[in-house]
This record gives sequence, C-alpha cells and structure tokens, in this order.
Amino acid sequence: MEKKSPKKQPEQPETGKILSKPRIFFGLTFIVFAGVLTLSFVSYLMNWKADQSQAGKILDKTIKSSNIFGKLGDWLGNIFIFESIGIASFIVAFLFVVFGTMILKKKIFKPWMTFGHSLFFICWLPILLGAITRGNGNGGVLSGVYGYQIMDSLSAIIGDVGLWVVLIVSIALYFILEFNLRPSSIKAKLDTINENTIGKVKSMMPNSEQSFEADQELEEEIREEEKEKDLNITVTDISENKKTKEAVVKSEPIIQENLNVANVETIVTPNQTSFEQEKELAPTLNLDLDTKPIIPTIKPEDAFEVHSNFSTPPQEEIKFKVEVAPVIDIIDDADKLSQDLVNQHGLYDHKLDLAKFQMPPIDLLKEYGNEEISINKEELEENKNKIVGLLKNFNVGIAEIKATIGPTVTLYEIVPEAGIRVASIKKLQDDIALNLSALGIRIIAPMPGKGTIGIEVPRKNPTMVSMRSVIASQKFQNTDMDLPVVFGKTISNEVFMADLSKMPHLLMAGATGQGKSVGINAILTSLLYKKHPSELKFVMVDPKKVELSLYSKIERHYLAKLPDSDDAIITDTNKVINTLNSLCVEMDQRYDLLKNAFCKNLKEYNKKFSERKLNPENGHRYLPYIVLVVDEFADLIMTAGKEVELPIARLAQLARAVGIHLIVATQRPSVNVITGMIKANFPARAAFRVISSVDSRTILDSTGADQLIGKGDMLYFNGNEILRLQCAFVDTPEVERLAEFIGEQKGYASAFMLPEFVSEEATSTVGAFDPNEKDALFEDAARIIVSTQQGSTSMLQRQLKLGYNRAGRIMDQLEASGIVGGFNGAKAREVLISDLYSLEQFLEDLRN
Repeated sequence: MEKKSPKKQPEQPETGKILSKPRIFFGLTFIVFAGVLTLSFVSYLMNWKADQSQAGKILDKTIKSSNIFGKLGDWLGNIFIFESIGIASFIVAFLFVVFGTMILKKKIFKPWMTFGHSLFFICWLPILLGAITRGNGNGGVLSGVYGYQIMDSLSAIIGDVGLWVVLIVSIALYFILEFNLRPSSIKAKLDTINENTIGKVKSMMPNSEQSFEADQELEEEIREEEKEKDLNITVTDISENKKTKEAVVKSEPIIQENLNVANVETIVTPNQTSFEQEKELAPTLNLDLDTKPIIPTIKPEDAFEVHSNFSTPPQEEIKFKVEVAPVIDIIDDADKLSQDLVNQHGLYDHKLDLAKFQMPPIDLLKEYGNEEISINKEELEENKNKIVGLLKNFNVGIAEIKATIGPTVTLYEIVPEAGIRVASIKKLQDDIALNLSALGIRIIAPMPGKGTIGIEVPRKNPTMVSMRSVIASQKFQNTDMDLPVVFGKTISNEVFMADLSKMPHLLMAGATGQGKSVGINAILTSLLYKKHPSELKFVMVDPKKVELSLYSKIERHYLAKLPDSDDAIITDTNKVINTLNSLCVEMDQRYDLLKNAFCKNLKEYNKKFSERKLNPENGHRYLPYIVLVVDEFADLIMTAGKEVELPIARLAQLARAVGIHLIVATQRPSVNVITGMIKANFPARAAFRVISSVDSRTILDSTGADQLIGKGDMLYFNGNEILRLQCAFVDTPEVERLAEFIGEQKGYASAFMLPEFVSEEATSTVGAFDPNEKDALFEDAARIIVSTQQGSTSMLQRQLKLGYNRAGRIMDQLEASGIVGGFNGAKAREVLISDLYSLEQFLEDLRN
C-alpha cells in the first residue's frame, strides 16, 4: 500500500509576533520608568533641602541640580515624596514594575493581591510616619504633605491617643487578616507541627521484633564476609624487594603445618600475592602445596615481624648525625645602609634641636589642699532610707543596696527583687529627685556589666579635683599612651585617662559657665606635661579671642600657623577657612609620605625614620602630631557654613592615620551645627551640662547631660558606655605660669609652618570681570543693591526670586565689577556706589 503523504497545514499569520512587539515595548518601558523613579527618589532624599527650591524650574539653564536625573529628578521627587506620600512613593515605583511584568505576561507577582497590599501601605505608611516624626527634622520628607496633613487632622479630631489607637488597630487587623493569626488557626498549625514531629521520631525507633532479627541477620552476613577475605602472602627474596615498604616476617611455628621454612626471611604483604605465585616458589622454599595454606587474616595496618627459632646476623649500626642549618638573615642594601648609619650615628633624635628643653614641673600647678573624700554617714543613711522608702511606696522591692562615694556624686547601686521591671524604676527619676531634694539625679538602668541599677545622687559637700592631683598621679606619670589626655576622676575616685590618638577626635559641648573651657585647658595642660615640642603641634581656633590667647606665649614651641599669618591663635573667619584647607593639604602630603615609606600610620613612619630607613633627600621628615582645637564651632558654622564644615568633615574622616586629631567644642550642640557627617566621625564625646534633653541627645545620643549639676560635672562617651566624671580644675593663673615657663625656654626659630593655601577668592580680581558674560539680571541686581545699600545674597534671592547658586554668581560679578566689596562673614557686603545716578553712569560705561 502506498503511504499517503501528510497534508500540509495552512500557514498561520504571525500575529503573535506582531502583537508581542508592542507588549514588550510597553512592559519594558514601565520597568525602566520604575527604575528612573527609584533612582530619582533616592537622589532626592540625599539632597532634598537644597534641591527643593529649584524643583519647579526645569527650563532654567542657570540652575544646576545634584539629582542623578537632574531637574527632572528633583521635580519627580518633589511631586511624589515631599508634596504627596513621602517615602511610600517607592511603592508607586514598585507598582510600575508589577504593571510591566503583567504586560510582559511574566507571572512574578499576584496582581490583585499585590495591588491590595500596596494600596494599604500607600494609605497608612505616610500617616504612621507623620505620627512618629510630627514633621520635625526630616519628618516632612518621610511622611509627605499627605501623611502630615491627615495625621494633623486626625490628631485634632480624635486626639493623639485616638490617632495611635486607629493606627495600631488598622495595622493589627491587616496582619491578622493577611497571615490568618486567629487563635484557632494558630492552634491548628501547632498541632500539625507536633504530630509531624512525633511521627518522625517514632519512625526512627525500632518498633518490632522483626527489626531486631533483621539487624542480627545483617550482622551475621557482615561477619561471614570478613571471614571469606583472605590475606595473601608474598614470599620473595629480600634482594628483590629492597625498594618496597613491607613488613618483614621471620617464619614462626604459627603456620608450621603448611609452611616448611628453612632459615629464610619472608615478607608478608597483605592482599597482594595469590596462591599461584606461592606454587611457583614452592620448589625453592620446600612448601607443601597439596593443600592451600591456612593464612591468618591480617589488616594492612597490623603488619608485624614473626621471629623464627634461629637468629639472623646482626646488622651494622649506621652513624646518624644531625646538623641544624644556621638561620641566615637576608638583608638588602637599604637595610644594611640604615643599619650602618645607626651603628655610626645612633637612632635619629627628634629632640636634638631642643635638647635642653625642660618639661614643666608639677609645682606650676596650684595645690588646693586635702582632696580626700570625706564620708558623711548621716547623709548616706538618710539618702538610702529615702530611696528605699520611695521605691517601696511604688511597690518596688529592694534586695540589696550599695553606695560608692565619688568627688561630687554618690552612686547608689540597688538590686531589685525578682519580678521587678527595670523600666518601672527608670520612670521614677523625677520622683527620686523630688524626694531627695537634689539636682542632677541620674538613673542608669541597668549598669553596664553589672546586674544592678545605679542612682547617681550629688553630694551636699563636693570635693574639688585639682589638675595637680591628676597630673601627679602614678597612672599619668607612668602611662605609655601616645597622646594622653587626663580628664579628671570617676565616681569611684579613680583618675580617668584616654588616648587622643585612639579616640581619634573629640567632640565637646556644654552651656556657658558649665566647665567647657576649663575642660579644654585640662586637655591642653595634660598634653603639654607629656609631649616634647618636637612631638606635638597645636592649631588653635578661638572665635571668642579670649579663651585660648593664653597659649600665644608657646608659639615657637608648640603652635602651628600659616606662613603669612601674624598670630598663631586664629580668630578671623577667613583665616580659619584657609587654615583648615591648609591642614587638608598637610594631610594629603603626609599620606604621600606614608605611601612612599610603605607605612600605615604615623607611629610606624616615625619609627622607620628614627631607624634611618627613610632618606630626608626624598622629602621624608619626622612628623609631629597635630591637634586642631576649635573653641566655639557654632560661631564658625554661622559665619562660614559649608566652607568650614567640609574641611572639618574631611579631616575627621581621613586625618587620624597621619597624626592629625580634632577637638571641637560648642555651646549648643544643635543638629545644624553638628551635622550627621561630622558627628559620625567623632566617636568620643564629652558633654558638660546642657540646657535641654534634645541637646543631650544630639551630643550623646542619650539623655543625661541635662541632669548634670555643672562646675565640671561631665559625661564621657567613647562609643561603648557613658561615664560620669568630675573634670579636673585648672585656673587661668596656672595656665599662665605653664605658658610662661615654656615660653621662656629656647624654642624654634618660628612656629610650625603649615603648607600655603591659596583660596579662589584671593585669585579673583576686578580686572577679571567680563561685561559680555554678565548675568541677564546683573543690572537689576545692581539697582536693588544700591537702592537698599545692602549687599546681601539672600536679599537678591527674595527680590529676584532666584536660587542660591545664581544669586551667588551675580554677587561675585558685582564684586568683580566694583559695585560691592568683598565677603565680610555674617555681615552684608559693603556697597561701593552711593546712589542710583552714579550707578546708571557706571552701567553705561560698562555697556560701552
């Protein structure tokens, strides 16, 4: 039979391919747009304060944006985040991804379930963030206008408690309905888990006699297999097996029935020689091979020697000599040269230029008499009874209480009874302060490393801690720290010290008159008592002009300054900016030296230089530590802003390895003064008494500094725990005597010179102004400036509705043309043209 040819199928039109192209296009478009939204939102959140004012000026070419997608990204971020739903806008970007995958027909998400969850979070997440932040700080951008307005309206209608009840109930219902968290379903799931677990355990245990018999049969089979395995014996001549590592067997009567051995050494190698090989060797060894020899089973690791009745001739003893090769040090030419220089001249002495310099004696500091702590038993007993009685009134039982007396504060450590919550004791801080009639009660619940709760109570008659007592202590005199800083004494009356090189930077805060300036003097005094002028240099910034002026006498010994500066104590804002940038240049130069010397830090570099392994002709030199001291940082931020913040942040991030350390002090540690970038690089904090708990949280990330009693009472935070200290007191006459003693000695020819820094403002001149490149609003801005006689950039922003960058450029053009004077700190610029008539003539000359 002939095979029928299959019928050809009619060709189908490729409609699927035609329709798939638009689907792929639109699907990928949605996904790409979601990525654009996400990156725009992230970039907007990083610089939203600066970019918010220019969000609607997309077509203005003079405005530059920091957003990754430019002014379009600022506009998207402002519309979705600030003016709408805050960070919940990221859910909108996610929904675009869901739309894209639906169009592409990719079953990644369940559409309706995803839309429902997203709608819930878009509605409630902004309201929750608005309730948490209340619009403070970055709260406006987290919740958006929608979240804040809805929260504010609900709070006004149903109150704060009602608002939180609505939020908690809504979120709880969402999770209960979504995850089926009803009690019956939870119990059913637990029962299922228990049944499965018990079943698995039962299946693993023997449950019948058959299993036991099966195990016995398996063991018998294993024994039979082991009996059937024979150990083959290879009997060869000794000379033919010199290179093999085999056990030598000297014939023994254990196999006399089957093996007739006559004065022959045989080698037993398990599992190697067959019975046929033994048959071939039988004529030589007189083996009786009528029956197969019975050979004992020997494991490879159980090789042994079997001795026959006759003895073999003794082998000659070989002399064995052990020699230890000497250790050979490989020394290259450079190390050999440095070793020769050290042998000839000794280690480099960095103190040689001031070899006769004498460290200041302790007698320069004032002795304030007996500083021993006096114990007032009546006061201790009274406070103990008040604390125990008050806690008992609030149903807080005490199992044990102990008192530790410090210079200014007594620490009462209590052990609560079992079942007492720590939070219930911490809430009673104000009640305990009221009952004890004391200022500065601080509760530590719990105390780090102890199973107790601490209550710090100020003493009625505190004891002074003098600078002389801590400097004279054995702990300070025998310390091996690189930059020892002694603060004072702890609650347990122990001298407290810290290494500034390990901190590596210190941030200080405290209200006026609470001991902040004395704390700075204590730090500087302890460093002057321990470090030689060749090992340490100070860069002092004193906007108040009176706090650090005492140290001007030690300029040629310990201070550093710019080459063109007359005073080493810097008070002018412009010079502060140049000095900070000069320190950045010094930092970069030091990093280059460390890189060329293959060193990681300043200590390794100086050690290598002292061992004469670094050539001064290549630019290497001994590098002293540099400590930057800023007495009032808030004033610098108010007058210079970013120009001070940026170099300070750069030094705080990088300068620690090259021996540059910062001590920054301020009166009010607000968030606009101590920014997040600066705060992150100052792990060590010293807080004297501040006004509010907000300031305490800013400096310490915790409350407590607002509860101090002043007069040197301080909290020190090193990143792990907060310690309460009494700062050592050093008076102004003591600092004067110390500075005079150092200043009267022979010093260097001048102060330590920092690298020269030329600012951009110094390079700009009036002749650099080009009338053809002036801004379109240049003349309008000039008329506003002259008519008001106030050279202010912010006024130009308000009057002409400009951004900060464009207004600043117009002000620079006005300065270059000679209409206004130079930058004058926080004050407005000087207007150099007195009236509008003179201005019009001046502008006419510029046009021609």
